[in-house]
Amino acid sequence: MSVSMTPKVGGDEDKRLSFQEQLELVKLPREGQAHRYISTRSAYLPGSDFAKGKELPSFHTAAFGGHVYAQAGLAAYRAWRETEKEKGVPEHARLDIHTINGYFTRIGLASRPFIYTASPVTASRTFSTVSVTATQPSVPSNSPSEDHYPAEDASLPQYPPAFTALLSFKLPEPDWDGTVSEQEAPPQERFASILSSRKPEEWPPAPPVDITGVVEIVGDDQVGTFPIAEMKKVDMKEYNEGKPVHERRELLLYRLLKPLPDDEDGKSGYDANAHVLVHAFVADRNGLLMAGNHIGLGYSLGRAASLSYHFVMHMEAKAAVMREEDGWWIQEVWFPRAGRGRGIVESKIWSPSGVHVATEYQDGLIQGFGGKLLKEKEVSGQEAKL
Repeated sequence: MSVSMTPKVGGDEDKRLSFQEQLELVKLPREGQAHRYISTRSAYLPGSDFAKGKELPSFHTAAFGGHVYAQAGLAAYRAWRETEKEKGVPEHARLDIHTINGYFTRIGLASRPFIYTASPVTASRTFSTVSVTATQPSVPSNSPSEDHYPAEDASLPQYPPAFTALLSFKLPEPDWDGTVSEQEAPPQERFASILSSRKPEEWPPAPPVDITGVVEIVGDDQVGTFPIAEMKKVDMKEYNEGKPVHERRELLLYRLLKPLPDDEDGKSGYDANAHVLVHAFVADRNGLLMAGNHIGLGYSLGRAASLSYHFVMHMEAKAAVMREEDGWWIQEVWFPRAGRGRGIVESKIWSPSGVHVATEYQDGLIQGFGGKLLKEKEVSGQEAKL
């Protein structure tokens, strides 16, 4: 498929919100030791943003899972920062986001706010944990626009939790003995010939809905209104040709749409940990859909939905800060296992300078039309894996 150097955005490019706009939270009164927050903006709905004349019948009603995942992380982070400040913890001794371990328990509705309840679970000088749950009103928002939600929506009757997570926070440490730091060669080296074949901005945009059949209908030039980050998808077809699925790779390039503060003192409401959440937000995009393409469901995918999603930082939060002058970050994605109606997506987050900063591991439903379970692909012996 040809690549257009002038992506179609349907006049909606100005609707792509920044991190601060898309994921901003309003603080609610505490309930005991629990910190509470409410979202203010509607979650992104994949497939609702094709350019005019390319619209497809609505086949997806669930809000983008990365929204509640990253926003729950923001709620937990703010609750922990507030706890640290109450205890008088100095800035140099404050903990960074270490892991986010999330579970999707109910479909999220893009037309209603999320209400977050975050509670510290354990606390120590170097390692602590915070639990967070997200619920939504079981009745429509008080906002007639189904966006710009008022705080009073938090008083509406609530569905059971749509999402729950446990976050760990860790004190940054240097490499052991000041020298021990190991990683594989970065994609900038392993895929140098592919990446150097075009300028980053010349790759097509990451599709709003990365299902082969959908992309063939609407074209590969659809930008849509995906918020927070500009994303490009590298053409890996030639590299993947003939390889078993577990050896294939997808590369996504991304950078911030608009600057995001990383104040040391957090006076803006954001510090380097907000950048960690950008990477977690981005890494959730299209992973299960790409897995469906690779296992033969590119024209018959009936359902894809995250069940669990784990994000691990290997470095301090400062290493995740995204600056325009640094260039494009890379998400390297692969698909090691599928079966029993589910699939695994793994990815590594690489900095523009080739540092492996974080890892994502996601398990979710991947099913064909009619709810038919995926057939496992035998690779070797009795072990079925991709």
